[in-house]
Amino acid sequence: MLRVINIKMPLKHTEKSLKEVVAKFLSLDEPKFKSFEISRKGIDARNKNNIVYVYSVDIELENENKYENMKNVEKIEKQIYEINKIENYKGKRPVIIGSGPSGIFASLILAENGLNPIIIEQGKCVDKREKDVYTLFKTGKLNKYSNVQFGEGGAGTFSDGKLNTNTNNFRIKKVFDELVKAGAEKKILYMSKPHVGTDKLIDIMKNIRKKIEILGGEYRFENKLVSINYENKKITGAVIKDVSENGNEITYEIETDILILAIGHSSRDTFYMLNDRKINMERKIFSVGVRIEHRQSMINESQYGKFSNMLPAAEYKLSAKASDGRGVYTFCMCPGGVVVPSASEEGRLVVNGMSYSKRDLENSNSAILVNVYPEDFEGENVLAGIEFQRELEKKAFELGGENYKVPIQLFKDFVNNKVSTKLGKVKPSYFIGYKYANLNEIFPEYINTALKEGIILMNKKIRGFGNGDSLLSAVESRSSSPIKIPRDERYFSNIEGLIPCGEGAGYAGGIMSAAVDGIRCGELSTEYLKEF
Repeated sequence: MLRVINIKMPLKHTEKSLKEVVAKFLSLDEPKFKSFEISRKGIDARNKNNIVYVYSVDIELENENKYENMKNVEKIEKQIYEINKIENYKGKRPVIIGSGPSGIFASLILAENGLNPIIIEQGKCVDKREKDVYTLFKTGKLNKYSNVQFGEGGAGTFSDGKLNTNTNNFRIKKVFDELVKAGAEKKILYMSKPHVGTDKLIDIMKNIRKKIEILGGEYRFENKLVSINYENKKITGAVIKDVSENGNEITYEIETDILILAIGHSSRDTFYMLNDRKINMERKIFSVGVRIEHRQSMINESQYGKFSNMLPAAEYKLSAKASDGRGVYTFCMCPGGVVVPSASEEGRLVVNGMSYSKRDLENSNSAILVNVYPEDFEGENVLAGIEFQRELEKKAFELGGENYKVPIQLFKDFVNNKVSTKLGKVKPSYFIGYKYANLNEIFPEYINTALKEGIILMNKKIRGFGNGDSLLSAVESRSSSPIKIPRDERYFSNIEGLIPCGEGAGYAGGIMSAAVDGIRCGELSTEYLKEF
């Protein structure tokens, strides 16, 4: 099989014309291919007067060897993910804590390998979770176990479903294939910046769950990990509590030889429990900041110029360096999306971004984040980063009026350290409502300074990014975990059989990297359980 790269096509074209261009490039008389598959499609907008689509395609031909040395042509072999099934497994069932991307894919691998995993999720199944999430959006009533952070699908379910990745790990194709089988559009297989959309993710999560259950997996929703048991530095069991709304709070133990901690970055009480149980943890770099909103039309015009009406909602990814050397960057940019309440603790306020699959709403939004380092905190408390996040969230809650309305401020007023009194062209998309406030009161000075400097520098890259109407809301504090749980070559923590996994454990930074880490944790768990 051959991969032909860097094929440029006008904005208006057909698959037929794409085949014709590839055939002409290869000097074929006519576009006769044994197979023809788009492997990548992106937009090249560097020249605003000539924006084009750029393709890579995978093809099969007769006499492929004669084309191998051509420019922009390479020989490839498609990798197939192989199942490593254990027949008639009789050992203890592996237990997975959490059903975000890492937990889901760890569970899928274990189920495919015949190990009948038990998935423990403190939140609800995605249908019930959706109702709780939109109750918060509409009324400001928070369910601490079922919200944007907790429940089937993890935090990414109520974001944008961005599937960007910076790795070439072969397991990525496994993730994409499973998402498509579960209902995602096939275009995610080749788009340079694929996304699914919150509205589509809900059904996709249900379909993957059904597959895991058919293969022998078992989900236990509204069940929470409250402790772990181990003997001689080896895991023996997970202590679980029923936290259902109509439950009786029964606590029980599941005996197991494998416990995968796919707990996510917001499982703060679990981090405290693990610390009490002497599980090795360490501080790591994380980030905090604000959400910034613009008119999507302004972003489109800035990115695409005269072609803005001919292309999908424009995205951006920006970074800068503050005068003190701290990194400032955009994260989880949501074209045509909304800012959403994302708290998981009462009396604290968190914002995040969300887009539906069409990305066709009035505003764009993105996190603007500033790096926070372990050395920013005095003392030896490994959980200092969590306490820092909590304090910011408490201040944001207070500034918003203590009712989950969001504190907002125009960027020009943030720079001038004064409360805004009226809106500009950008209207807040946050569902519950808003209150004018001075966001400088939330952060320490080094964060405030970095945010101001970073946005001003970003304005040089996207004209209008830092204009007076740009709207800030706070606080964005859950982009990543402030904790890392070290693991060895078998992915075990300091306790044999206890596997830290995904973003919450410090080994991922988004849906794709978390899913890939989950697959690897499932593979290594399978290898370990072969011994039993």
